[in-house]
Amino acid sequence: MSYTASNTRYDTMEYPRCGDSGLKLPLVSLGLWHNFGDTNDYENMKAMCRTAFDCGITHFDLANNYGPPYGSAEKNFGKILKEELMPYRDELIISTKAGYDMWEGPYGNWGSRKYLTASLDQSLTRLGLDYVDIFYHHRMDPETPLEETMGALASIVASGKALYVGLSNYDGTTLIRAAAILKELKCPFIINQNRYSIFDRTIEQNGLKETALALKKGIIAFSPLAQGMLTNRYIDGIPADSRIAKDGRYLTENALTSEKLSQIKALNDLAAERGQTLAEMALSWVLKDSAVTSVLIGASKPEQILDNVKIIGHTSFSKEELQKIDGIVR
Repeated sequence: MSYTASNTRYDTMEYPRCGDSGLKLPLVSLGLWHNFGDTNDYENMKAMCRTAFDCGITHFDLANNYGPPYGSAEKNFGKILKEELMPYRDELIISTKAGYDMWEGPYGNWGSRKYLTASLDQSLTRLGLDYVDIFYHHRMDPETPLEETMGALASIVASGKALYVGLSNYDGTTLIRAAAILKELKCPFIINQNRYSIFDRTIEQNGLKETALALKKGIIAFSPLAQGMLTNRYIDGIPADSRIAKDGRYLTENALTSEKLSQIKALNDLAAERGQTLAEMALSWVLKDSAVTSVLIGASKPEQILDNVKIIGHTSFSKEELQKIDGIVR
């Protein structure tokens, strides 16, 4: 049976403008970093994408090496597009990235013109698309000249294979240089993707958040739940089906120190006072000011997406609440 999107999908979601560009993003976007590889259940992937779009989540975020194995998230999402979502292509924002290890040899990593161009061509083949809406350089390259990397992004837009470009995992200083080059090349650079959460304030410390705001560029935040620590998942121990127990690559048992657990419990109590779960409060905190355009959620089942979109309309904090959060984590 073919999928028909909900006719109420735009009733609740908010769509802030991405920096000073013409593009609007949903306040909540769906990241395909986890749970869309070949080791995951395909029918569940389809259900999550349908649920997300029915909730007004129009932005689906990928990268060349999301999986496992590398490329499989793009391949699986491409199949979902073909089977379910292609009639709605013009309502979707689809992004992908290149910058981390993707294939063997000297041309499958970092930020050379050859790598970025070849990687996007491969991504488009896996996705079954002629273009993506946003193409990111995934991380700073200390060896390739910034002019080459930014020039490659500009060429990609000129070729019609991407509408906009973004930068991921950059710091404020490098962002200033990159933005100047892209402006000179008249390349539509609109967004930065960086890790940001109550527990990880790196973009506040390295100048990225302040610089992006000054340059009028958007920010989309990933890992807002600190790999699951900013939920009530680990308050009473480590569940057998948790990410720590099953994977352990991105979050290890050692991260859950007694101090960290005390912080999690205190934050959970504060969230309850706000009438939210800890996860809802953590997502809302990322969106507390206009600097962050959208927050990327990950999900392993449709119900989690439904829970996460409950933050719409509830992302404001009092000064006292923000001070309490800072006091707990610092």
